[in-house]
Amino acid sequence: MDLNSARRIVESEAARTGLGTGPNRRLRLTLIIGMPLFLPVLGIMILVPKPLMDDVLRVYEAGIIGCLMHYVWVFAKYPRYADRPPYLTRDLAMGGGFFLPALFFGFWPGMIAALGWSLFVGVTYAVEVKRGRHVNP
Repeated sequence: MDLNSARRIVESEAARTGLGTGPNRRLRLTLIIGMPLFLPVLGIMILVPKPLMDDVLRVYEAGIIGCLMHYVWVFAKYPRYADRPPYLTRDLAMGGGFFLPALFFGFWPGMIAALGWSLFVGVTYAVEVKRGRHVNP
């Protein structure tokens, strides 16, 4: 076993369990931090004066869009399946998880973007499988 194969095995195991490494870790942390954040935001909205409630909501909505833009940025760095670290396609598809907080607050652009993102990642993977380019080197 050469050094490159050993490195890929270690990265694969780290990506499969726990938070992983590299882009997998960044995407998982984005999801873990951004998605359940709607509960503290709801608490803050209850506690702040009425004129500030909409501002708190707009900041959280901007955060959802920022999280989805982070997913787009990682996809742009690794556009082909064969060039991605192990399990990155799965982590990219998890961006659809931002649908739930967007739905909770009735944020239509976030709902559409989250569902569209998951569909986009799935279609790009299906196209790569169809073309036979889905095997890692």
